[in-house]
Amino acid sequence: MAEDDDDIILADLDDDELVQQMFDDLYDGLREEIEESVQILLARGWAPYKILTEALVGGMTIVGADFRDGILFVPEVLLAANAMKGGMQILKPLLAETGAPRMGSMVIGTVKGDIHDIGKNLVSMMMEGAGFEVVDLGINNPVENYLEALDEHKPDILGMSALLTTTMPYMKVVIDTLIEQGRRDDYIVLVGGAPLNEEFGKAIGADAYCRDAAVAVETAKAYVARKHNAMAAG
Repeated sequence: MAEDDDDIILADLDDDELVQQMFDDLYDGLREEIEESVQILLARGWAPYKILTEALVGGMTIVGADFRDGILFVPEVLLAANAMKGGMQILKPLLAETGAPRMGSMVIGTVKGDIHDIGKNLVSMMMEGAGFEVVDLGINNPVENYLEALDEHKPDILGMSALLTTTMPYMKVVIDTLIEQGRRDDYIVLVGGAPLNEEFGKAIGADAYCRDAAVAVETAKAYVARKHNAMAAG
């Protein structure tokens, strides 16, 4: 574009420079630039999984850290996650074809009686940004919705969110149902939402309480790695 000499021509950058530029573009929530960069790396012969882990997950890790440290806020993280989604839409079918390894999988939803979803949506996006496969059940989920999704998708993680003190106890209903059915140990159960705290998470039998999306990603990674190691040892 002649009128703007400062514009970076993505195709002119070498691989390392392009990945660094993708980190910046993700941070700034530039979806079109991310989509273009993904296409450029694919054309250069990069494997979809390498683009996902080195460029997209690498960039979102920086976003997650700055969100956790209070440098970035929810609107900026949502923009970054949206840019990440643009890249993921290109890579997803290719990743499925190549049978690329996944970080893990998660079913997440806001519990029955609760229609708040900004925090949950942020967790979904950040988890996808970290390479997890995420099934989002939306809001107001009775226990049956969770059970059906667990049967259908067989995830590593069940995530539940609540923003009202009146709906928080419903998380225990879901966990108790899993215990009754002898399935509680099949899943890593993570809970979150503004009124919750660590004590509440322990009291209802969750594996962990996550105070925000960045912590949820770190917690999920740690638990899934532990689970895989235990299976490998077993």
